Amino acid sequence: MSGHYPFGGKANRVSAYAFFEKEGLSLDLQERYYKWWYDLAKNFVAQDPDLKVTRAVDFNHYPFGQHAGGNVRLHDYQWATALADLGAFVVNAVFPKLSSEALHKVEHDYAAMMKDLEGERDKAPRPAAPDVGRYRHI
Repeated sequence: MSGHYPFGGKANRVSAYAFFEKEGLSLDLQERYYKWWYDLAKNFVAQDPDLKVTRAVDFNHYPFGQHAGGNVRLHDYQWATALADLGAFVVNAVFPKLSSEALHKVEHDYAAMMKDLEGERDKAPRPAAPDVGRYRHI
């Protein structure tokens, strides 16, 4: 299920950043992408009796996760890093509890959200990648 999302499995912030770059998503569109997953997870946690007790506190602030709100020393990785944290939660805590029908609904809603973001790309283009590599310390 999570194989076509930029998180889960061995994915990390670099995988998410590569996804954002491939899709041409600007920082604003990256946040909208992230927010869609955040809202999905937060709503699921609020409705699940077990997760509501154990993990609802994690959604008292935005964004979710250990790296919330920081760029983690790497320029423009804020949403990729936050998505790595949130994505791990979604894959490990949300997806296993969803029925087959609910997973298909997530896929359908995801496709619609991506279509909306693709329509917005031209209005908010992603800046060109810098000549200096992201991991080169200068």
